[in-house]
Amino acid sequence: MVSAQLPADPCIVLVGATGALGATVLELIGEHRMRHREIRLVASARSAGRRIPVGGRAETVHDLERFDFAGADLVLFCAGEAVSRRWVPVAMAEGALVVDASGAFSAHPEIPLVVPSVNGRLLSEHPAEAVAVPSGMTVPLTVLLRAVERWRGVRHAVLSTYESASGLGHQGVDELLDGAELTLCDPGAELPAERFSPALAFNVLPAVDQLLENGASRQETRLVQETRRVLELPDVDVAVTCVRVPVVSGHAATLFVETDAPVDRPGLLELLASLPDLVVHDGEGPGSAPTPLTAGDPDRFHVGRVRVVPYPARGFLLWLVFDNLRAGGASTLLRIARMALASRAPGERPKSLPR
Repeated sequence: MVSAQLPADPCIVLVGATGALGATVLELIGEHRMRHREIRLVASARSAGRRIPVGGRAETVHDLERFDFAGADLVLFCAGEAVSRRWVPVAMAEGALVVDASGAFSAHPEIPLVVPSVNGRLLSEHPAEAVAVPSGMTVPLTVLLRAVERWRGVRHAVLSTYESASGLGHQGVDELLDGAELTLCDPGAELPAERFSPALAFNVLPAVDQLLENGASRQETRLVQETRRVLELPDVDVAVTCVRVPVVSGHAATLFVETDAPVDRPGLLELLASLPDLVVHDGEGPGSAPTPLTAGDPDRFHVGRVRVVPYPARGFLLWLVFDNLRAGGASTLLRIARMALASRAPGERPKSLPR
């Protein structure tokens, strides 16, 4: 059955409720007191039956294979691509508004890919049946590049990421911690390497996700494609290298941008300070730069080590740090959900299924 319009207090379904991102979404729903009349938690069969506290009451986790999406108003997908490809069309067929964080539909031409402060207007101009959430790194990158493009123009950008184990959820974190403990007990021990290969403990891996035939990784390719799509600049020159580091949670990156016009550092700092959800750390000394442990507000993006390239002064470098589960994941997903809910006009919604 397709409902006429979404109510002010929607019935929310969270798919992937027991994963790292899903748990963070639940945490923020409670913190921000996001209005809803009902919330249903869904996960794989092995998690079915668990009781999870949400807003002062315990909710039972349902088995995805047996779950009925009928009556759902808003469905948040926080599981993997395979889950989203199978179940997003099912949820949409029941008339639900879908917000998907898996990346499965980030290139789908009929599903908007949204960074709220960059292209959030898409949701008001063309209310959608489903919305794709970009990768966590795409969000601050597009916010930065959009501002610089309007200020001085962007000729070329180079991003190098340093991504934590929590990018692969609870299992990624567990494998890192188990490997670290084994190494400390026995430096010659064979370390677990199911989620990360080779093992991540006390190591740095030169690629995130599998490598493609052209030598780029899936994560690097996704970042470039998402950046171009969100900015609506299909030819913007962006080079990306994604690296996995033995950090439990919190992503970091270095960004170099070559601009069309000269850059002055005071003007650049003023521009950065004006951007939404961005905190500029501009003290002196290496200890002043943000790190995953010291950055502060987990719902904002943090930059430091802002340097203007002197010869010629048409570029700059900076250091970026953020909580990948909150700022890069759950906060962005819930902001998109609120915007999408607010944009829905009264009237029957078509059953528009992705292909």
